[in-house]
Amino acid sequence: MSQPPMAPYTMPPTAAGGIARLAVARAVADGVDLEPVLRKVGISHGQMEDGKARLAAESQINLLNLVAEAIQDDLLGFHLAETFELREIGLLYFVLASSATLGEALARAERYSTIANEGILWQSLESRDFAVRYNYVGVPRHTDRHQMEFWVTALVRTCQKLTNTSLRPVRVSLAHPRCAESGLLDNYFGCEVAFAAVQDEVAFARGAAQLPIAGADPYLNELLVQYCDDALSRRGSLASPIRASVENAIAPLLPHGKARVGEIAQALGMSRRTLARRLAAENLTFAKITDEMRTDLARHYLRDASLSISRIAWLLGYQEVSAFTHAFRRWTGRTPTQVRSLARSDLEGTHS
Repeated sequence: MSQPPMAPYTMPPTAAGGIARLAVARAVADGVDLEPVLRKVGISHGQMEDGKARLAAESQINLLNLVAEAIQDDLLGFHLAETFELREIGLLYFVLASSATLGEALARAERYSTIANEGILWQSLESRDFAVRYNYVGVPRHTDRHQMEFWVTALVRTCQKLTNTSLRPVRVSLAHPRCAESGLLDNYFGCEVAFAAVQDEVAFARGAAQLPIAGADPYLNELLVQYCDDALSRRGSLASPIRASVENAIAPLLPHGKARVGEIAQALGMSRRTLARRLAAENLTFAKITDEMRTDLARHYLRDASLSISRIAWLLGYQEVSAFTHAFRRWTGRTPTQVRSLARSDLEGTHS
């Protein structure tokens, strides 16, 4: 499937950092020592304390992963989104809340969502249903679970709040795999979430686009739209390294064994030769990116006891467990079973 066209970027994408600050507050409440966590992701205490300081979008993803691991919450993003004050979203929330209909509000979100997070682009789609699709730009999608689960949960809560209804999606799909606790998301959304999907998407019944916004105010909306346009005009050009684009194109194809260089080049709208040249400019090869991506994913999946070794092999594009085991030993010097056993021993040690 083709990806959104890559733009000429020069700066890495940033995020307003609200999700990261919620996660840090949760970590502090649970007694986590934040110093090594912040140091590892390259975020200072000053940045966390300054509510206006933007964070690197990738650093926010990494922070959420580390906090989730530290407090042992596999649904950290979902849990944070369940209870936070929606008005903390800021300008973007208020421009949506003053729109006339839900369709208009989510069209505004498509245009202005980068004010909150430059690493995620929204697409508002109307066909057989009314959907919001998320595309990652300049950051690798495969490293994330918690930020995306926060976004989709916050979206549903926001739609319910704005329309003063109990609106629920008819379909939710997420690119990352299901974990042992994911049934809570099924219950919350009222439908079975499709995990390990090609796209991150939330769909409502088509008629939802016409639902009126309870607090619609055309005069305030016009003023806020102007503020949003001004905010966008002050943004610098973003950096979209070819590596992140390649990784995001690989991710949905990997489990199906179709993540080959020709397909990826086509998905990115370039020839194989052009892709090879762009990668070489960053001292990369397609094989190197694929191996390193599989290594990162394998380590992450092995921490999830609900995923069998055979399931992990499939998620990484291997038809045989033996092929996955051989590759993993080449990458790490250990077998998947050995790494899983070590991880289990470490976890048991922390609770002894």
